[in-house]
Amino acid sequence: MAFTGNVSNVADPNLGGLKATPENYVSLGTLIDPTKPDVRDLFVQTYGDQGITGFLELTGAKKNAGTSDEVEWYEEGRLHKTVAYSALTAAAADANAEVTCDNTKVRVNDVLLLASGQRVVVTGKISTTGVEVVVMDGSALTNASGTAAIIGNVYGQGTEQPTSFYDTGIVRRRNPYIITKEMYEVNGSQATNIGWLNVNGQYMWYLKNEMDTRKRFMNQREMMLLYSQLNTSAADPALNDLAGIAADTTVANASGKVGSEGYFQAVEKRGITATGTFETYGDIDLLILELDKEGAPGEYAMYVNRQTSLDVDDMLATGLGAGADLSGGLASQFGAFNNSQDMAVSLGFKSFTRGGYTFHKHDWKLLNDPTLGGLNGTIKGAMLPMTQVADAKSGVKAPSLEMNYKSAGNYSREMEHWIEGGGVLGHVTNGKDTVKFNYRSECNLVTRAANQHILLK
Repeated sequence: MAFTGNVSNVADPNLGGLKATPENYVSLGTLIDPTKPDVRDLFVQTYGDQGITGFLELTGAKKNAGTSDEVEWYEEGRLHKTVAYSALTAAAADANAEVTCDNTKVRVNDVLLLASGQRVVVTGKISTTGVEVVVMDGSALTNASGTAAIIGNVYGQGTEQPTSFYDTGIVRRRNPYIITKEMYEVNGSQATNIGWLNVNGQYMWYLKNEMDTRKRFMNQREMMLLYSQLNTSAADPALNDLAGIAADTTVANASGKVGSEGYFQAVEKRGITATGTFETYGDIDLLILELDKEGAPGEYAMYVNRQTSLDVDDMLATGLGAGADLSGGLASQFGAFNNSQDMAVSLGFKSFTRGGYTFHKHDWKLLNDPTLGGLNGTIKGAMLPMTQVADAKSGVKAPSLEMNYKSAGNYSREMEHWIEGGGVLGHVTNGKDTVKFNYRSECNLVTRAANQHILLK
């Protein structure tokens, strides 16, 4: 099955692309034409509703007032420790073996659970290159390499306490704000022209362009919070002249960094990335096994493109046909929706349970639009926990995904909108015969516990 179509959404000035100056909608030649055209006054939304915002609101992201150039938060490390190792040689029964590892991460008398399943006791250290170990049950040590878990320790009678201790540790993470701007301008003549098309009860075409500019700005703001990338090596002054941007335009923010860490970058760096398609339960089960390793909560929102949504539907249909129970106890599995299945359905979610996890599937319009995330289909969706995460330093609980905006007192930079002009539509700020609509936002996105998020590719 293949489809073709005519692409008419390129940046062509004749098709409503990028413009630097406002233009008239009607001309004098049109007005003096003795034959009045039969023009229908309702314009056609050729591509439907092109708004893609809503992901942050539906996923419970909280908007907090920011008071600095970046947001800082803390995440705790693993409670239990591991150490990578490689056995130099196989050892006979009841014999010490030398194992290469970073011995600053282990202590003498620690018990290690090797990848092979053998349990060994650290009996001594070898400089900084490794340790000596002996197998606890007296068997021969298998020559292998991998990662060992430190599962405890063992001491003899009358011995001293350990001389060192393990620290769980916390990781400080920071993310600067990103400023997004847009504008639309119309001259006084165009603002008073009467067009053919009905725009919310008025026949002035500039109103449609202004509404579209606002919607485009809202879409772009949300996409920047998702797609933006943080360049941490932005100390290079050349970054202030990226891709033809004027040399006097500052690209780097106050922290000397370009951009801000978006959701996709955060999950790619610190979360789980899954590739492929959902064909059988085994594909979901593999994800569940990964989530179990990360101590994930039991309720997830799946935001996916249309093809992935269809794949999941086919997988579920196959399972139901085979008698598999994917919906047991579903009435009580809607914690994110006040345990209301009707609320989940009204918001466009389709839910199912598997292996103790509840997944709420939702189509993500952003990834279907061929002029946005659907351009190459690299990202197929995301799965995010519908829970709150406790800050490791303050203990305060907050959503796993949180949008922040700058503000001070009554001044908010979440969604700024102001108008300027030379008397047009009653706005007098300059002498130019235009009215200019301005939009600006300064926001960022905090992705907490990204290790519990899944990016589908």
